Amino acid sequence: MNGEMRMKRMMFTRLVNRETAIAIIGLGHTGLPMALAFSKHVPVIGYDANAERIERYRQGMDTTGDVGFQAIRDSQAEFTSDESRLEEADFYIITVPTSTVRGLAPDLSSVLEATQTVARRLKVGAIVVYETTLYPGMIEEACIPVLEEVSGLLSGEEFKVGCSPGSGRGDEYTETARRAAKKVVSGMDDETLDIVASVYSIIADGGVFRAGSMKAAELAQAIGKARSDLHLAFMNELSMLCHRLGIDTNAALEAAGVYEEELPIRPGLSGVQSEAADADLLRHAEAAGYAFPLLRAGRHINDGMGRYIAQQFIKQLTGLRMDIRFARVGIIGFATLVNNPDIRHTQVSDIVDELQQYGIYPIIVDPLVDSRLAYEQYGVELSDLSALHHLNAVLVATPHQMIADMDVMDFDKLFGDSQKKLLCDVKGIYNREEFESQGYRYWSL
Repeated sequence: MNGEMRMKRMMFTRLVNRETAIAIIGLGHTGLPMALAFSKHVPVIGYDANAERIERYRQGMDTTGDVGFQAIRDSQAEFTSDESRLEEADFYIITVPTSTVRGLAPDLSSVLEATQTVARRLKVGAIVVYETTLYPGMIEEACIPVLEEVSGLLSGEEFKVGCSPGSGRGDEYTETARRAAKKVVSGMDDETLDIVASVYSIIADGGVFRAGSMKAAELAQAIGKARSDLHLAFMNELSMLCHRLGIDTNAALEAAGVYEEELPIRPGLSGVQSEAADADLLRHAEAAGYAFPLLRAGRHINDGMGRYIAQQFIKQLTGLRMDIRFARVGIIGFATLVNNPDIRHTQVSDIVDELQQYGIYPIIVDPLVDSRLAYEQYGVELSDLSALHHLNAVLVATPHQMIADMDVMDFDKLFGDSQKKLLCDVKGIYNREEFESQGYRYWSL
């Protein structure tokens, strides 16, 4: 048996025999479900620098809304904010998110802080895998130098590095997704690739796909997110055209669906990581001397959707022939994703900002979102559902299931005895004819 196969078998066997552990750094929307999945088979140290988050997990509370309290309580993963516990592991997976500042400036601070944390506890023979929003070359350019400088070890000889880019779907570690989809893995050399593939195969029931290089894996993630963003931009621009032509967008898409197998993306606000992925890809395209005009145009459209929705809302509100400054307006849903409390990159804040420019200060509710985080990150004050009464207009931005289940009678209670009623259904989930027949002014993308 050659040295590479022996090292692969040693790492895998030691994990399965519970002689070492996997450390997952960052217990958010990716790290938490990953930790729960791995902990069914091997020892897992779930580390997060946020001690408050760790305490909630220890109490069985799911702050992500992704897995549920029972899954956390049943898990054998050990949650900690004690950095020294990382020394118990030999295989590290960094899952903290990257983000951007408006203006396309990527922010790697959280990833580099996590890298420094791991480096301080790194020992010879360890493997560090990155699973976050990546750009081609990020690991080699930004992460490995930090690992080497802080640890004093040499990559490729004393420790190895791999990459397993996320799909961006946000659900890839649910049992259904793990059975249905392959997991992309890569490594700095063939030996590392074999080990990373063997470890991920523990939970990747759909199998693993070995990318030809870490840069190829990093770009693969960006390709998927950029493609989705461009599809969304097309749908959003199509929606704008439909409004000008007086055509119901959903009616047109339903008709188009007769000729297409599926139209999975509908008009709306962009998702959690599209902005970050596009920013990284655009920056590196520019560095290579390519402007990437198509992706830039799509991002411009999607970046402007919050403002566009707000302006259309104001247009519809003025159609009620009332002074918009005195209109009582409610916004339902502040989260980025439906049925999820995540507020990273939420464009609902853009809607709020634009409305306030016109003197409209809406009552904003979202039963899933932590009101403290909304205020800290966006300066937005969330109210309870009970605050929605005697309204003139409602904008449903993020229709969580409990909101999607509402019917005309439920909305009637929000408007009270108001004779002028406007429902802006951003995603078009309600029946237009049903509301219009009851005297509502209705609008959707």
